[in-house]
Amino acid sequence: MMWAGLVLWCAAHLRPGCTFASAVPNLSGVHQVTGTWMGSTTVPCTYVPWEGFTEHTLSWSLERDSSVSTIFRRDESGDHILPAKFRGRLSVPKNSPGDASLLIENLEMPDSGHYTCQVVWRSADNSLVTRELTTTVKVVKAAATKPIIRAEPGLTLPAGASASLTCEASGSPPISYRWFRSSPAATAQLLSSGAELAWSSLRPSDSGSYFCEAENRAGAGAVQRSDAVQLTVTDLPTTTATLQRSVGTTGGHHSTIGQGQSSDMEHTPTDPVPTTRVSRMDTAPVGPFTDTGSPRVAPSPLLYGLVAALGGAALGALLAVGLGYWRRRRRKDEPLYEVAFRRTADVALLHTEGEVPAKSLQEEMCSNTAKTTVKDRKSPEYENLMTAMESQYEAEGIYIDLL
Repeated sequence: MMWAGLVLWCAAHLRPGCTFASAVPNLSGVHQVTGTWMGSTTVPCTYVPWEGFTEHTLSWSLERDSSVSTIFRRDESGDHILPAKFRGRLSVPKNSPGDASLLIENLEMPDSGHYTCQVVWRSADNSLVTRELTTTVKVVKAAATKPIIRAEPGLTLPAGASASLTCEASGSPPISYRWFRSSPAATAQLLSSGAELAWSSLRPSDSGSYFCEAENRAGAGAVQRSDAVQLTVTDLPTTTATLQRSVGTTGGHHSTIGQGQSSDMEHTPTDPVPTTRVSRMDTAPVGPFTDTGSPRVAPSPLLYGLVAALGGAALGALLAVGLGYWRRRRRKDEPLYEVAFRRTADVALLHTEGEVPAKSLQEEMCSNTAKTTVKDRKSPEYENLMTAMESQYEAEGIYIDLL
């Protein structure tokens, strides 16, 4: 302490033998800082590090309403924030020699007061040197400032791209924002409330002039309006075709497509087949180029659907014809029956000439019936035929017995 007192005495009296007085660290800062309510502010406190002096302790204290309290302290054990209301809102830079500034976040009105920065160094001879600096902090409610607009990724974009406009203003929060779009009738159309105006897929109709407004309670209802920005949405890129060579020519040439537009077409005799590179986003895939240089649009998918439907109908008709032919042929191949009938007169003649008993005649008829060729006895037609023949033969046998 005697050494520190000597340093101060030498500095005060400017004695010739006190050349080491200029080597003592000193604090620098400002007398007053104005912070915005609910915002953040930094109370500066810096010094130039000197060889032979090591920072021992660092503390900040607040004087308000004739009461002084330590709010921050740094020592060998680390950083300590003492009042609970400041926890999470105060910080001092670390690993930055010579910077002892205090950062206060989320400022509140009671944060106004006198803040004192105190730094204690330990010298090479183990003595302590103390310096203090007091700054007045005033917390005010500030009105919203004139907002500015940020455009991401830009103000001229192609259709289908995503974009956003952000409105930014400073002042005491909360700050409310509104977005408007200018119209030719000099009236503004309200679009949305919020700091950001975004599009997921731009359309050409989104082109226009946009501006935003900002206000807060501290501004007593005063509304701040930004400058307008012009958003331009271009149509889908037009067809850009680079032809390596032209069909039907042997030399290079430059052909014009439409008025004011052109495409380079180069042809060399060593290239037998022309190559075409086409880039287009707003039409269906294009086919080969016509003689006039314009691309031919590929057939519509509806045409392919119609062709497929007609082909299916034709195939169905062919299947139906084939099935009918097969059924008719099957009917021709159905079982055939061979049936032998005898007339009553023939039976009577045989009975007269050969004196064949009626029983023998009936046996012969049954024998002849047995000779009938049947290919399918399970057919209903066959059963009906046999029933009719049996009825007829029974009738003839009764007739012969009567004779």
